[in-house]
Amino acid sequence: MDPVIYFNRAFRPEREATISVRSRALNYGLGCFAGIRGYKTDDGRLGRYLSAEPIDVCVSSWWRVRENAIPARAKATGGYLNSALARREAMDNGYTEAILLTQDGHVSEGSAEHVFIVRDGQLISPPSTADNLDGITRQSLITLAREDLGIPFVERPIGRTELYVADEVFLCGTGAEITPVRSVDRRTVGDGVIGSVTRRLSEHFEAVVRGRVPERGDWLTPVW
Repeated sequence: MDPVIYFNRAFRPEREATISVRSRALNYGLGCFAGIRGYKTDDGRLGRYLSAEPIDVCVSSWWRVRENAIPARAKATGGYLNSALARREAMDNGYTEAILLTQDGHVSEGSAEHVFIVRDGQLISPPSTADNLDGITRQSLITLAREDLGIPFVERPIGRTELYVADEVFLCGTGAEITPVRSVDRRTVGDGVIGSVTRRLSEHFEAVVRGRVPERGDWLTPVW
């Protein structure tokens, strides 16, 4: 099946989703975009850009751009240069992904994913005021953790070294879904395998998006 793009208020083949090389969105980074994930039936799924297996990440030397410079709540193309620099640095140094800090040294997010940690059974995520995108996958996981699974959750600043001592770390996003982290800056997270909280949340999230949880059926929009 050829890729399908939602472009200018219509779904169309990817080859038809074109813009002029003179577009200001291209040349000046003024474009905005969003990711839409579709799920097939249980015999197949759309691709993901991070592994379902635990990955190795680093803390980037690049800081996340401050919200008073580029609005973090907008998926503006210009802001993704910051992400591209961080991920390129990570990959050049043998990591799969980067985690960026705010300019005051707290965890912000990955290059295109939110960050969660688990300590003593509690799920923790940086606030949406930490120069990160307040993404729908993050919001959905918080709801599923609290309401469906009874996992305690707190939103608060996360220090860099908390990543090193956390029992579990995972990234999440439209493309990444839930991606467990094996190590941060070559320091093994927990036992280096998928933790129990991450696994529970991942399995429940998968069930919800596959339509196996009737109580969350209103979260889904059938397309055929």
